Amino acid sequence: MGYLSHLECARCGQKHDPSVVQNLCRSCRFGPLLARYELDRVARDLTREALAGRSADMWRYAELLPVNDRENIVSMGEGWTPLLKLDRIGKELGLANVYLKDEGLCPTGTFKARGASACVSKLKELGVRALGMPTAGNAGGAFSCYGARAGIEVHVAMPSDAPESTPKQCSIAGGTVYLIEGRVNRSADFIGEGITRFGWFNAATFKEPWRVEGKKTMGLELFEQFGGELPDVILYPTGGGVGLVAIWKAFEELQAMGWIKNRTTRMYSVQTEGCQRLKKALDEGKDDTEPWTNITTAIPGMAGPPYSLGDSLCLKAIRESGGDVLIVDDEAILADMRHIAATEGTFICPEGASTLAALRRLRDSGGIGRDERVVLLNTGSGLKYMEFFQAKVLREEPGVDLFTRAAAGVA
Repeated sequence: MGYLSHLECARCGQKHDPSVVQNLCRSCRFGPLLARYELDRVARDLTREALAGRSADMWRYAELLPVNDRENIVSMGEGWTPLLKLDRIGKELGLANVYLKDEGLCPTGTFKARGASACVSKLKELGVRALGMPTAGNAGGAFSCYGARAGIEVHVAMPSDAPESTPKQCSIAGGTVYLIEGRVNRSADFIGEGITRFGWFNAATFKEPWRVEGKKTMGLELFEQFGGELPDVILYPTGGGVGLVAIWKAFEELQAMGWIKNRTTRMYSVQTEGCQRLKKALDEGKDDTEPWTNITTAIPGMAGPPYSLGDSLCLKAIRESGGDVLIVDDEAILADMRHIAATEGTFICPEGASTLAALRRLRDSGGIGRDERVVLLNTGSGLKYMEFFQAKVLREEPGVDLFTRAAAGVA
């Protein structure tokens, strides 16, 4: 370990010392910081063959992660999630190679475990004792769990209508939960006051350098799982956009190391009709977004924020890759959440199901070839969203033959 070189502002390029606890760039005061590594050393010291015998978790890529001392790693086995080929869905769509990267099997039930593991590990190494963050729900759950394991105090603010599982997960892991009325931007304002008053580390999206590093391991895994190649297309459900930026960063580092010649994957951001700030900026040729104030979607992880510090990085990745932003509606998302469970047997979260709805649109527009390798990025388990559905059941009643009712398809 110990290949971390410096932190670099994504906006002005200013370099910063990674051993100093900090959030945004101290020069321009607005740019998110990205971790940079001595990639020539990594390429010299790490071989693809050496990876084969390593642990099946995200820390197999230790040289490309920011922790210097293994003693500071806070891990519960996150990462190395399955890449499932969806043969029945592919046949329906007339596509030969549709895959699902299933992050619902991460320890806290979502891909947020990757970012939490990397961030909490580095904060432990830097001596941070308390953090605060706004969240739509799942990030707060992950940080509460990893914070508990690290002995770091966690304060989480989330919308009062967040999925029921998320405040419970935070609370049972010892996190302090604040339920705030309104969208996640109001939670951000609240937690900002707490950070000012009590000196917590600000672990909000893109306001710290480390969460991206954990999530980029999804891209590194895809490279391995496709036998040292990249998929042709990735569809990624976008709220704050950390994962989209992170995967593209992973491919950039693989290219710099000489492991791939070119970044050939087209990155498609998926947003909802009720929050499509990236699509608006892309269509208008802008390098950054404007706040999307009229958020109407009911999909928690895609309901904002109204603006993300990483939006310019998302747009950059989409344009560099030749991708696009695909817009879907809530009804289609929930329908495909049911459909993929009934067809392929995997109960994914609504954010993940949005990628199947988007793939239908991409197929219909002729934007994808039959034999291209497509990855749908599922960000979490459907079990965390049980309130979205009612079970269709046959309940025992006097004088009712349940088998007859079942044969008639009556619930």
